[in-house]
Amino acid sequence: MVREAIILAGGFGTRLRAVVEDRPKALAPINGRPFLEYLLDYLIRSGLERFVFSVGYRARQIEEHFGASYRGYPIRYALETEPLGTGGGILNALPLTSEETVLVTNGDSLFLADLAAQWKVHTESAAVATLALRPMRDFSRYGRVELAADGRVLAFREKEAVAEGLINGGVYLLRRDAFALAELNGAFSLEKDFFGALVATLPFYARPDAAYFLDIGIPEDFARAQADFKAFDPG
Repeated sequence: MVREAIILAGGFGTRLRAVVEDRPKALAPINGRPFLEYLLDYLIRSGLERFVFSVGYRARQIEEHFGASYRGYPIRYALETEPLGTGGGILNALPLTSEETVLVTNGDSLFLADLAAQWKVHTESAAVATLALRPMRDFSRYGRVELAADGRVLAFREKEAVAEGLINGGVYLLRRDAFALAELNGAFSLEKDFFGALVATLPFYARPDAAYFLDIGIPEDFARAQADFKAFDPG
């Protein structure tokens, strides 16, 4: 089972600035607790033991809040001195990990996917990366992911209004040599330059999961989280 996670927490949170302007999006307050604490609680319950935060915008606030650990689980920080994109941020954080496969997740969304089941798909398929996908209805905010019958990813589709489909839930199992295989360096997009550009050449697999999903990137969903997350508060 995967034990290490890289959490992407360096975004500017532009769309959320109207309601959260004094801190990074990952620290947005949900019922008096930073969003990242809910995410960490889920990951710890799922068996994760070590965390690397990929940070940039207002990184000091995140480090001052968490320090070197959370609930006894160690945290390290991979600082972006310039914007690296989602892919470059992961690449910058990988030297702080040690396992051959790491979990990568967005620091502004909570997807309660079954990580043990995702790990099973990842190992049995010998995938370079395995995504957790969320079935959705009547959406236009997210792109769609198309799968073969065996779970291999066939295509990533652009955002458009659709009646139903599978969206990328932002939870990945990633081989640590994935970007070397793709010959990617520096600043790049995980979604476009890695997944989108290489879906036909590298073995990407995915597992649909109907578990709870919420992205707090817009004010409406940030407000929704205040009610929803009461069920996830261990305190």
